[in-house]
Amino acid sequence: MPIKVAFIGAGSVGFTRRLFRDILAVRELQDTHFALTDISKHNLDMVVRLCRKDIAANDLPATLTATTNRRRALEGADYIVNCTRIGGLEAFKLDVEIPLKYGVDQCVGDTLCAGGIMYGQRNIPQVLAFCRDILEVAGDDALFLNYANPNAMNTWAANEHGGVPTVGLCHGVQGGHQQIANVLGAKDSSEVDIICAGINHQTWYIQIYYKGRLVSTERLLKAFRGHPVYSKTEKVRIDMLERFGYYSTESNGHLSEYVPWYRKRPREIRKWIDLRGWIHGETGGYLRVCTEGRNWFETDFPRWLAAEDEPIGPENRSNEHGSYIIEGLETGRVYRGHFNVPNDGCITNLDDDAIVEVPGYVDHNGVSIPQVGDLPLGCAAVCAASINVQRLAVEAAVAGDVTLLKQAMMMDPLVGAVCDPEEISQMTDEMLIAQARWLPQYRRQVPAARKRLASCKRLGTRKWKGAARLKVKTVAEMRKAGRAQRRLATAANKAPERAAKKHIAAKRKRR
Repeated sequence: MPIKVAFIGAGSVGFTRRLFRDILAVRELQDTHFALTDISKHNLDMVVRLCRKDIAANDLPATLTATTNRRRALEGADYIVNCTRIGGLEAFKLDVEIPLKYGVDQCVGDTLCAGGIMYGQRNIPQVLAFCRDILEVAGDDALFLNYANPNAMNTWAANEHGGVPTVGLCHGVQGGHQQIANVLGAKDSSEVDIICAGINHQTWYIQIYYKGRLVSTERLLKAFRGHPVYSKTEKVRIDMLERFGYYSTESNGHLSEYVPWYRKRPREIRKWIDLRGWIHGETGGYLRVCTEGRNWFETDFPRWLAAEDEPIGPENRSNEHGSYIIEGLETGRVYRGHFNVPNDGCITNLDDDAIVEVPGYVDHNGVSIPQVGDLPLGCAAVCAASINVQRLAVEAAVAGDVTLLKQAMMMDPLVGAVCDPEEISQMTDEMLIAQARWLPQYRRQVPAARKRLASCKRLGTRKWKGAARLKVKTVAEMRKAGRAQRRLATAANKAPERAAKKHIAAKRKRR
């Protein structure tokens, strides 16, 4: 029987279409039934037209249905993919703009820091609603694949409070793996063997082998410092490599906002970042590129629809984990990846209830997670600080508890480095009020937040655009930039550096 894969938030057009094509690249999965759902009928219609075009152009037996009724899409589903952005760009803008008034300068704001914490408050009630629907109408052994950020918080809530087996997926490990291969002079990442472990967006390459030899910290540090591009674009990651001994998975911009050292003094932020790409640390960079991508897509959609696309097949398959997990479970082919799962003793010096990102294997037997053991002490300490923020934020979101929410903000490394307790309290109240429409669990708390703000001296009054803010380009400006700008706009889902196509084909051949 064909399997059924449901996408929640399928209106994330580029990302949904990529995963859809990845699944169809597997010969045994080409009769899959896809059920797409989104609250935006407009976006849903666009992705349906593109995916149906792909099915027809490749003459595949796959079927596709689309509905704004989530439960209908989930009925009998074997796999459910979450790629939602609760609150859309309107809420995302508030995640960036309000903390800036208090001096908190974020590049992304979707995982930790003030923006990531509030993003979790919007996401978790919906994730739990998804879980209720999955338990009631999906297949008996349905697997929930969460791509939505904040990944660890969403995955934590789904497993602990939603009661649904959930694996969090991210491509950060692959991106850093390719960088390491580049600096070592490898042809592609398949020549470099890694063990990577930690938490999502703060995972560490704790073991690296190249040509059968263990790569030392000194060798890796020298290679990154000598690289003509990474030496300029990855200054935070290189500094962390020097001080902690291990390279971290996530981009310079992401990593800079998860720790207290690189973005707390406005005059020093530019020293650590590079403005040739948003992902290297630009203030509000991901918000800008997402906004440009949405605007561009609205005008460029007819070109997408008319374009002659690459054939669906192994040679054009991305390195996103989702399709490989489904392939492993359905065909028995072994896949090794890095997954976000409850720790449960895998990393022995991190809390068992935390969501960790660790190596895993998939085949007919399921998703199997080997024991990693202890992380290096400094790496574990960095992760533990973030885990405490995540735990507080998850529990706050589940209970609608403002006290826990403010404690999460206080414990966040960058927020705590920039703001004092009263500033944090006011900032949290302001964000609660501004985002109330997406926070049903706080509806009884918002009036009290309004009263608190009205009765005290306002502290968040900086008229500051951030240390490294760039202007959002208009569609006309983007059109002038031509093909290069189109690539940037359509990569607004933080696509990692891609391995060469021959690498992807080689991986399949080894299986």
